[in-house]
Amino acid sequence: MSKSLSFSSEKSGLPPGSLVHVGEVHAHEHKISVVNYNKSTLTRHTVKSIEELLPYKTTDTITWVIVDGLKDVSIIDAIGHYFDIHSLVLEDILNTHQRPKFEEFNDYLYIVIKAITLSNKNFNIGYEQISLLILNNFVFTFIEKPNELFNPILNRLDNDKSQIRNLGTDYLAYLIMDTVVDEYFAVQDTFDNLIESVEETLLSNPSSATLAAIQKIKRELIFLRRSVSPLRELLAGIQRSESLLINEKTRRYFSDVYDHAIRIIEAIESYRDLISGMLDIYLSSVSNKMNETMKVLTVFASIFIPLTFIAGVYGMNFEYMPELKWRWSYPVLWIFFISVSVFLLRFFKKKKWL
Repeated sequence: MSKSLSFSSEKSGLPPGSLVHVGEVHAHEHKISVVNYNKSTLTRHTVKSIEELLPYKTTDTITWVIVDGLKDVSIIDAIGHYFDIHSLVLEDILNTHQRPKFEEFNDYLYIVIKAITLSNKNFNIGYEQISLLILNNFVFTFIEKPNELFNPILNRLDNDKSQIRNLGTDYLAYLIMDTVVDEYFAVQDTFDNLIESVEETLLSNPSSATLAAIQKIKRELIFLRRSVSPLRELLAGIQRSESLLINEKTRRYFSDVYDHAIRIIEAIESYRDLISGMLDIYLSSVSNKMNETMKVLTVFASIFIPLTFIAGVYGMNFEYMPELKWRWSYPVLWIFFISVSVFLLRFFKKKKWL
């Protein structure tokens, strides 16, 4: 067990291939789940050490190993030792800040993909790195914390007539990736609803809360694009791969995942354009609102300017002002004030300034 690091920069100075966990440490017990199956049999159990997996290397079954938790470096080290995995690949598995990618080796394939979870209460998106090692009859899946993401696959394995029971490790890897990518569509639907809601508020009554919502969406889109955009390159690499671990029939399924990923990437790009437009609309709305306020203030100032002028004239301390001695000067002055105000109001309304 080694101390976990929060940032990749903290590994500065360590030699290449150093096995150190980099990422968030989740408070749960490590668990190694094993699903062993073929056309006729299916077994599920947990093991405490990688050594217990060695008997499966000589069987004709498919063994799916789910490693839940990455802070116990000894587990990853044992996998590298017994299954001849390169130390740089093991280092990437332990570093949860990896970019989604596909790497091809002689005896195995390595895939990194990001799983996305969404909290609908305050629109917080969580990211989890999922690493896959695909061997001839083994699939190792490394996850950071317990989740129910793979339950649909496990349910399909329970059906002995399911296609997954008749195909190899490449098809299992496809199902895992397809399940992860399908979760992106739920996030896309949430983005659609949220952006539509913000647009309605933006057009009716924009406020500082609207600007905060726009900024939050923009920030989440940046992180989402960073996790999803590399899928295009990843899946294209799988389709171009000449590895014998990928059956020609399974390549068609990966093409379907590629299409889904392209849809998600295009949706994210359109959201970025929408958010940029919404920021412009917000600034225009605030500016227009300010202009309307200034127009009202200007109208009232224009009404009171002549009244203030007259009041200023008759407020001067001259002794021989003839109107000061006139009996009806005060009511006449009020009539004049009211007449000027009414005239200016009607004039401004006629000009549609009010």
